[in-house]
Amino acid sequence: MNLYTIQHIANATVSHKGSHFHGFLCPSTHFEATLQKLHDKHPKAVHFVTSSRISNVHKQIVESFSDDGEPKGSSGMPTLNVLRGANLVNIGFISVRYFGGTLLGIGGLVRAYTDCALQTIANAELVPYVIFDSLQIHVPFGKLQHAQYLIKKIGIHITQQVFDSTGAEFALQASGEKLAEFKYLLGI
Repeated sequence: MNLYTIQHIANATVSHKGSHFHGFLCPSTHFEATLQKLHDKHPKAVHFVTSSRISNVHKQIVESFSDDGEPKGSSGMPTLNVLRGANLVNIGFISVRYFGGTLLGIGGLVRAYTDCALQTIANAELVPYVIFDSLQIHVPFGKLQHAQYLIKKIGIHITQQVFDSTGAEFALQASGEKLAEFKYLLGI
């Protein structure tokens, strides 16, 4: 199964029987700050429904949702199901609702929040999500120039680099396949 994420906030607005639903899809690293900004920007909104899917350090997807006062099961879980269906990870979704005077009922709320999430995802620029592995490796000075060439060529991210009297200690991040290729080509 291919997973996807986003790098930039996407939004959409949908209306159902007078209520307006403003959807925001954001990278998980910006989720709390975005939610706070939306609370500040929309003080008259009645509900801030949220859902998220985040990959933890054990490469497990941790999910959460909040109905924020809407009837149980009518909003947070439906938006989470949309995120699941789109195979999204490391993202948060927020739907800001302005009540339009007509009660939608649970079925109407499910349709409205689902539609809002779908429209927001349709407006997002999805990118493939790659699970990164880490590698700590010591490279002697004799192989250092070749290692730096391979790191750049293969597309490996250096998170830390420390030199000592015999070479350099690298902390690297990339897909497991790229790290294996690096080790093979470097001969370590």
